[in-house]
Amino acid sequence: MFNSLSDRLTATFKNLRGKGRLSEADVDATVREIRRALLDADVAVPVVREFTGRIRERSLGAEVSGALNPSQQIVKIVNEELVEILGGETRRIRLAKTGPTIIMLAGLQGAGKTTLAGKLAKWLKAQGHSPVLVAADLQRPNAVTQLQVVGGRAGVPVFAPHPGTTSELEHPIGDPVAVARAGVEEARQKLHDVVIVDTAGRLGVDADMMDQARRIRQAIIPNEVLFVIDSMIGQDAVNTALAFDEGVNFTGIVLSKLDGDARGGAALSVASVTGKPVMFASTGEGLDDFELFHPDRMASRILDMGDVLTLIEQAEKNWDKDEAARMAKKFADQEDFTLDDFLAQMQQIRNMGSMKKMLMMMPGAQNIRQQLENFDEREIDRVEAVVRSMTPHERVAPKIINGSRRARIAKGSGVTVSEVNGLLERFAQAQKMMKKLAQGGGMPGMPGLGGPGGRKGGKSAPKKKARSGNPAKAAQELRDAEAKRSAAAAAAPTGAAFGQGATDFDPSSLNLPKGFDKFLGK
Repeated sequence: MFNSLSDRLTATFKNLRGKGRLSEADVDATVREIRRALLDADVAVPVVREFTGRIRERSLGAEVSGALNPSQQIVKIVNEELVEILGGETRRIRLAKTGPTIIMLAGLQGAGKTTLAGKLAKWLKAQGHSPVLVAADLQRPNAVTQLQVVGGRAGVPVFAPHPGTTSELEHPIGDPVAVARAGVEEARQKLHDVVIVDTAGRLGVDADMMDQARRIRQAIIPNEVLFVIDSMIGQDAVNTALAFDEGVNFTGIVLSKLDGDARGGAALSVASVTGKPVMFASTGEGLDDFELFHPDRMASRILDMGDVLTLIEQAEKNWDKDEAARMAKKFADQEDFTLDDFLAQMQQIRNMGSMKKMLMMMPGAQNIRQQLENFDEREIDRVEAVVRSMTPHERVAPKIINGSRRARIAKGSGVTVSEVNGLLERFAQAQKMMKKLAQGGGMPGMPGLGGPGGRKGGKSAPKKKARSGNPAKAAQELRDAEAKRSAAAAAAPTGAAFGQGATDFDPSSLNLPKGFDKFLGK
């Protein structure tokens, strides 16, 4: 979503590197480029004006002029101001002290409220709650059916006493206000601690539909009213958000379709203009593509600083601890790394979600974005198919895989023999590396980590001085070297290391067993 904005800001900061002191002209040029980048990203003009004004004021102040690295200080200022625009701090759902927590969803038509209701319900269920979905959208054709399907996929019950409309020609019947009220009562009776009410989409200028949403709000008295907004809406995001804030007085914002390729100015505008926090973000089509919105982490992503904390959280949530312990024990016992282990690790990575999304959370990922976009997620499927086409014995002892076996594996997995060869070669390299690490030898070719090509401690082997090509000079160098060795031998202390002279040592004085003196060289 923020690729274009991130590229522009990163290029702007590159121009500041290496400057020991920034003049007012440098600051003005930087602020001008930031302003252009934000306007190109469809950020609202008032937000851009206020944002760049604060950056310019702080950049010309003492915190930059007295900094050892002014360019990094400006990046820090931009990061802090971005965090402020996006809401300042993470805002979580306010749970009710007694009874179920009631969450009402509101937003434009097509913003993705129904799908988001299922995502939110599944997320809350993973947090230990017992949510129920209420189908109060009786306006859109098949909206109730869609919510039932989404609820079934999320494993969450759906309260739908009215089927709603099934076509655009059918006149809407039923009372959404009564359905919402009955849904809350149903949750109380069945002891659900969270109620998510899905309402009909409406336009900001639709007075009747906005009044309906207002009456639903008054009937159920929700703890949270979440305004779902399409991140690709552009400049109109501000007007839409203000209209809904006036109509239903929402308490938080949810950004949907954050994985799109639009410029994403809505995310930077809505929170600043309305003063309401962004609470959640929908980052894909799957029910698991949903996350709590952290302003500081989103600012880091925009500035290409990465989002390692979210990456770690995803790994902790999806990584199989028993499998990790098994691999750690195998590594400690210096057992061979097999293709079964390789397959298990691939499945662990698959459970974490999209490889592209994970890699884009790494710092500096914008520099290799083109390569990441060309990465084929199905490559993991092909690797898994190749390994699963092998027999159990072949996975443990891949050296027995000859030409006929490779042809059979290729045919069974639907790939070419060359792809099977490539996988086996990569696995052999990985196996050698794992064995080297398990033995404490370090990484091959890495200085400071042992292994061939590098010495422990990071020190390279001492180089011998090349001998001169002049015969007379070479002979003189040999004589000088021999004289140095003789002088060193004469200066070296004689005797044992513990102070007793070697010539004075008598093994018979130790009363050793008979025949033991041969081990002392006597």
